[in-house]
Amino acid sequence: MNIASPLPPDLKLRYLDWKKNTFPGKQPTYRYLVEQGQAPLAMVISCCDSRVQATSIFESDIGEFFIHRNIANLVPPFSLSGDNLGTSAAIEYAVTALNVSHIIILGHSNCGGVKGCDQMCSGKAPELEKETSFVGRWVDLLRPAYERVDHTKSKEDQLRALEHEGIIMSMENLMTFPFVQDAVRTAELSIHGLWHDISEGNLLFYNGEVFEPID
Repeated sequence: MNIASPLPPDLKLRYLDWKKNTFPGKQPTYRYLVEQGQAPLAMVISCCDSRVQATSIFESDIGEFFIHRNIANLVPPFSLSGDNLGTSAAIEYAVTALNVSHIIILGHSNCGGVKGCDQMCSGKAPELEKETSFVGRWVDLLRPAYERVDHTKSKEDQLRALEHEGIIMSMENLMTFPFVQDAVRTAELSIHGLWHDISEGNLLFYNGEVFEPID
């Protein structure tokens, strides 16, 4: 069975427009990065959500960010025998090979992965509890953060709190990686937690106690 399909016409037209009108002005940069290799300033671990674009938020240029995306922007704890090696491998490469100076955990409002974890942990999504659910097994990493949330608040406040706690938990999990610990200890690496309000465009950062606006 041939599973290969032509590129959708709209995407083909977008590519051709980029190649003709945008790429020529950027080609020297691309050539330099090919010859010299990439040297991004920061690694961004963000959600797969199509509404969250770190390159747009920070108006970054080619080669500035090493970006890893996964459901709910999670970092698993350090483990050499776990099932979540993709994210761990990306972190190792960013820190030990690319020598990034910053790792940014970028969470966001209305996160479907966070909502899925909340529903699963509260018994309202049995389909996610099945061993055959990749999403369920992944967002189960967020369960420790779910247990920190005050569940007496409104559902909207609970989900917002879980989005924040997931960022904090991922920052803590980063510090279980020995090479991250070493780089932070020698001040070669800093870790940042950010939360993005999609509809308002606001960005909050974790100051070690609470999330506060960047303004």
